[in-house]
Amino acid sequence: MNGSRKTQQQLLLEIESLGKKLDVVQQCDSEANERLVVLENILKERLRSETLMIEMSVRFVNLPADRIDSEVEDAQRRICRYLDLDRASLWQVDPEEPGALLLTHLYQIPGIPRPVGRMIGSKFFPWATRKVLGGETIAISKLSDLSPEAAQDVETFRLYGTKSNVLVPLSVGQGPVIGMLSFAVTRQERDWSEAVINKFTLIAQVFANALARKQADTERKRMEDQLLDRLMEIEALKQRLESENVYLREEVKHLAEHADIVGQSAPMKKVLGLAEQVAATDATVLILGETGTGKELLARAIHRMSLRNDRPLITVNCAALPPTLIESELFGREKGAYTGAMTRMTGRFEIADGSTLFLDEIGELPRDLQGKLLRVLEEGVFERLGSTTPMHVDVRIIAATNRNLEQEIKEGKFRKDLFYRLNVFPIVIPPLREHPEDIPLLVRAAVTEFQKKMKKEIESIPKNTMQALRAYSWPGNVRELRNLIERAMILSHGKTLHVDIKNHASLEIVAAGNLEDVERKHILVVLEKTGWRVAGQGGAAEVLGLKRSTLQSKMKKLGIRRSSQAMPE
Repeated sequence: MNGSRKTQQQLLLEIESLGKKLDVVQQCDSEANERLVVLENILKERLRSETLMIEMSVRFVNLPADRIDSEVEDAQRRICRYLDLDRASLWQVDPEEPGALLLTHLYQIPGIPRPVGRMIGSKFFPWATRKVLGGETIAISKLSDLSPEAAQDVETFRLYGTKSNVLVPLSVGQGPVIGMLSFAVTRQERDWSEAVINKFTLIAQVFANALARKQADTERKRMEDQLLDRLMEIEALKQRLESENVYLREEVKHLAEHADIVGQSAPMKKVLGLAEQVAATDATVLILGETGTGKELLARAIHRMSLRNDRPLITVNCAALPPTLIESELFGREKGAYTGAMTRMTGRFEIADGSTLFLDEIGELPRDLQGKLLRVLEEGVFERLGSTTPMHVDVRIIAATNRNLEQEIKEGKFRKDLFYRLNVFPIVIPPLREHPEDIPLLVRAAVTEFQKKMKKEIESIPKNTMQALRAYSWPGNVRELRNLIERAMILSHGKTLHVDIKNHASLEIVAAGNLEDVERKHILVVLEKTGWRVAGQGGAAEVLGLKRSTLQSKMKKLGIRRSSQAMPE
């Protein structure tokens, strides 16, 4: 009985002991479960953090340069939300000003002060700037913990509401620091763990690599654009040089033939004096005179005396080109501008940029092109044929004509506004019959020129020959004189020049194109012989057997004036 009770008692004790052990085991299991939950949460958080870092790193690999900026700002936003930060700012070193940082990327929560876009590091946070640009990462938990040398930095941080901050330098490999990545909180102070700082360092490395790649891509594109611009410039210069070479060869040939303007008479000295006065300016010059008086020669002289003489004179004979081609000749054309335009053509205005353009026979310019020419003269702007892109040029204009433009205006053949724009500085070259004293000089100059070409030697010109040359009216002016001397040089066998001026004068009359030409030349010859005295005894009217009023009417009809500005051919 007693043995039985003892056994029961032992059993109860054992049961009680087992119960206590069970409680201990249950308590241990609960603590273990709690630890497991904590470890699980830590692992989940670490996995989430590592996933975020890996995802951001992967997103920046091979990212196109034009998407880097937006991806950086998106990454700043995600990091701030993940770590409960208030601001993430990325600053880059300004290459034009050492020590200056430029804010390029920013994310921050609403309601806090926003940093300015440009800050001089030595002025606003000199201590932090010095350390970061030296490659050091700064973790600030409390502003009060900073040393006195960071007093200016503390003031700047407080200005923008910063209570705790981490500043990480941006650099690629062992290269120089190119900027700074900053993470800040403004609501409360925060301690920064080593793990968090390591994350910031990793993020800074990802951003630095991406920005360096973007900078390299930008620099590459800039170099490509510069190279393309240089190639286009070289091609344009090549085309321009090729075009200029043609005109330069023509000018060299012309200069070899006409070394200088010959003339010592008062009328020619006046013309040359006016040319010298206007040459140094950029004023538009209108040269007027009969055919053969040397209008182009005077235009070349003005250009040689001008500030633009380092470039060749570009010439256009408006009478030598058909109306269908003169527009493309002046202003150029694009490929395919019209049927047959197989290539792009550079116009004379474009070639003459920075130089002088001589528009010979301007009175022959079609009226529909006169308006376009006026626009170039007033604005320096034109479009190639087949293009709508305006081109700007700096061209000095010298125009010439043997026509009476005022009469052309009355007849509706020439625009009045264009005439006034061209007639800024008119120079009238007198016909040869108005300065016969220059004929001996012109003859000697022509003989000297043709001697070299023909390998002939002329030592004398008979006095009666020179007198006959001076007495002739020269309707073709200097050009006619040169042609006559050249013909005489060919026919001469000895060292004396003989000129058959009588036969030449009769041939000129017979070869005239129509009755008006013959009548004009005959009246001019008589007027020259009478010293341009129309009425009275021995006057031109008496010699011609006409009444004074009849002769004056014919002279008006034929455009004969002693000081004519524009005699018909």
